[in-house]
Amino acid sequence: MLKNDTISPSNIEQLAPDGRPFELTELHNNAGMSVTLMDWGATWISAIFPLKSGEKRELLLGCQTPADYLNQSAYFGATVGRYANRIANAQITVEGETLQLVPNQGVHQLHGGPEGFHARRWQKVKHDERQVTYQLHSPDGDQGFPGNLTAEVQYLLTEDNRLEIHYQAQVDKTCPVNLTNHAYFNLDGEGHDVRAHRLQLFADKYLPIDSDGIPTGGLASVENTGMDFRQEKTLARDFLQDRCQQRVKGYDHAYLLHRTCGATESPAAHLWSSDNQVQMSVYTTAPALQLYGGNFLAGTPSRHGGTYDSYMGIALESEFLPDSPNHPEWPQPDCWLKPGKTYRATTVYHFIALDTH
Repeated sequence: MLKNDTISPSNIEQLAPDGRPFELTELHNNAGMSVTLMDWGATWISAIFPLKSGEKRELLLGCQTPADYLNQSAYFGATVGRYANRIANAQITVEGETLQLVPNQGVHQLHGGPEGFHARRWQKVKHDERQVTYQLHSPDGDQGFPGNLTAEVQYLLTEDNRLEIHYQAQVDKTCPVNLTNHAYFNLDGEGHDVRAHRLQLFADKYLPIDSDGIPTGGLASVENTGMDFRQEKTLARDFLQDRCQQRVKGYDHAYLLHRTCGATESPAAHLWSSDNQVQMSVYTTAPALQLYGGNFLAGTPSRHGGTYDSYMGIALESEFLPDSPNHPEWPQPDCWLKPGKTYRATTVYHFIALDTH
C-alpha cells in the first residue's frame, strides 16, 4: 500500500489536467536577472530584475502556484494561439468556405478558443542556462481551425537583460496564425497601479472597438485623442477620456506600429516605472501592439495568495490587428499561413535599470 503522504492534497493540486506535474525552467544571466518559464501554456511566469540599488524586483504578474494558472482567465504570461486577440463571430472564410471556430467570448473567439495554446502542455525540446524552446502540435480542426499545425516558441535571455521570444509555425492547410505572449508587467513591483507608469508607443493609428473588443471599422488617427502615446505620458493622464476607452473600462486597443518598428532595431514602445527605476523597451517584427491596462484583472489569483485588483498590470501584446482574417484591406502583412511556408515572429522585451540620482 502507498503511504498517505505520497498523494497529499498539495501534490494532487500540482498536477496539470493531463495528470502530469508542471515543469518549470529557469534562465539566468551574469547580470543577475532570472526568468522562469512553465511548459503548460509555454508560459512566462517570472522576471526577477536587479535594480541599480542592488535590490531585485519581480516585474511580472503571476500566480502563487502552477496549478493556480488553471484558475484564471487573464492568460498570465501564456503563449497565445492559434490566433491571438479576437475573431468576430468566431468565423473565418478560407478559399470561399466559411468555417465556424469555437467561441469563448460570447459569439466571438478570443486568443485561439477555450482550449487554445495557453491551455496545453508544450514539449520542451531544447534547453540550456540561457534559452528554452517549446514545441506544440495542433491537429486539424483544433478549436475550429483548419490543418495540422506545429508551433515552436524559444525564450532567450541575453547578457544585457533582453528576453527574446522567437516564434515559428508550419501548417498543412491554409490557416491564419498569430502567436503572442500575454505577460502582464508591473515595473513598480506587485501591488501598484500601473496607470502611474509612463508609456510611449510608436504608432499613429489605432483600431476603435465596441464593448466586446471587436473592431467597429477601419483604423483611426490617435491625433487629438486620449489614445495618443506618441509622446510619453502616464496611462492615467487621458484615462477614460475617449468613448472608445469607456466601452472597455480603459485601454484595450491595438495600435498599428510605424513601419520602422517592423524590425528588432527600432523600438515599438517604451514603458517606465513610476519610481523611474526601470525602463522596458519593446521591439517586434509584428505589425501591431495590443495595449491592455488590466481593466478586468480584479479577482485574479495573485503571486502572494490574494487577488489582484484591476489596473495592476499592463500587457503589450505583439500581434496582427484583431479580426485580421476578416479584414484583408488593413495595411499590414498577410496573417494567413500557407502550406510550405513558415510563420516567423520575434518580440524582444529589454529591461534597463535606471539611475535615480
